[in-house]
Amino acid sequence: MIPVEQAETIILSLVQPLDVERDSEMLPLLEARGRILAGSVTSDLDFPHWDNSAMDGYAVRYADVQACSAESPVTLAVIETIPAGYQPQCVVEAGQAARILTGSVMPAGADTIVIQEETQRDGDQVTILAAPQPQAFVRKRAAFYQSGQPLLSSGLRLQAPEMAVLAAAQCAQVKVYRQPRVTILSTGDELVSIDQPLQSGEIVDSNQYALASLITQAGAIPIRLGVVRDEPEALKQAIAIALDQSDIVLSSGGVSVGDYDYVEDILAELGGNIHIRAVAVKPGKPLTVATFEQKAEGRGQEAEGRGQRAEGRGQEAEKARALESADSRFPLSKAATLYFGLPGNPVSALVTFCRFVEPALRKLSGLPERAWKPTFVRAKTQVDLRSNGKRESYLWGHLDLADGLYEFALAGGSHSSGNLINLAGTNGLAVVPIGKTHISSGESIYVMQIGRSLQS
Repeated sequence: MIPVEQAETIILSLVQPLDVERDSEMLPLLEARGRILAGSVTSDLDFPHWDNSAMDGYAVRYADVQACSAESPVTLAVIETIPAGYQPQCVVEAGQAARILTGSVMPAGADTIVIQEETQRDGDQVTILAAPQPQAFVRKRAAFYQSGQPLLSSGLRLQAPEMAVLAAAQCAQVKVYRQPRVTILSTGDELVSIDQPLQSGEIVDSNQYALASLITQAGAIPIRLGVVRDEPEALKQAIAIALDQSDIVLSSGGVSVGDYDYVEDILAELGGNIHIRAVAVKPGKPLTVATFEQKAEGRGQEAEGRGQRAEGRGQEAEKARALESADSRFPLSKAATLYFGLPGNPVSALVTFCRFVEPALRKLSGLPERAWKPTFVRAKTQVDLRSNGKRESYLWGHLDLADGLYEFALAGGSHSSGNLINLAGTNGLAVVPIGKTHISSGESIYVMQIGRSLQS
């Protein structure tokens, strides 16, 4: 077993980010929401586009009002009213002012705004009751952004603020990275699909749904191959197909030391380079990580036999739909395909995805380095936490912010890796380090945030 941080370092070193030219596309702005910007964006517009008023009031010359007060007010002639969207027609000269509204263009000659609360209007005259600061409430052209400079940096995920900036800059189309393709398959004769009646000893393949949801949340495309029998040839064919169509492949189950755990041998047969076999983490110890630099001999022929896989499982239609849903506009990256053999237990599969697969997806997708790793926060545990101390343990529960400080409450019920019921609604994984067997209530701990979208 290798330590968790070492496993993370190895995995991230194996990931080659998408290529900004080969793996990008131009999309209409609204279709680009949630996608990752490929290349920086510049604009030929200044922000603000022109000098304008930040308040409702009067545009004046500072020289005319700098000495006024309630006891010694100054009265000016109002020569024009400037609503938003109107181009001023007059020049403000000595002894004059222009009525102006928020966002309106500053008239020539004026350099300062007096807010209306500090004025008294009488017909076509206004009395200034207090001296403003020089250039008060004037938003200068290019004060926020100067044309030709970088507006948004490559690697940003386009959410509402970025969409607003791009719209304001009149970017009708934007260049974004393609979505990574991640194929999921589950191994085990005991697994059945969601719509299949359960027989004694069988369980529903919940991992397909959990992992597909996490992949979609990450901005990638999940391709579900369904359940593959615990038969070496069927499993080999399924993995070969997955490798041919994916940037990342996730299998769950079959990576432990049971009589029917064939995954590691099959990866070697297909030409995989295995980098990790087990990690000192609980849950999630049996984690296999491998890379495939190029198509292994025979994989192409095996991929042609898609219709012969998983006989009797009734999943060929589902697999066909999954393959059709993959974005075929882009050839797969020339970089190595990354394979994760996740544990089969539901909680173990989710924890290992969040801890190890998610950072790999972040790097692959084009996000900047600062956004790759999981987010850990300091929190006070509200209950005692226990572990055997042999592996870095992750205990799931609820992370809340109270009076500016994070607090962690352990989810109730059994913390078995096979019990996914009490995982529902949780948003944090409390970390119990190796060598630590007990953490008392009230102590400070690290908690890994989960259940969040993969924002930059």
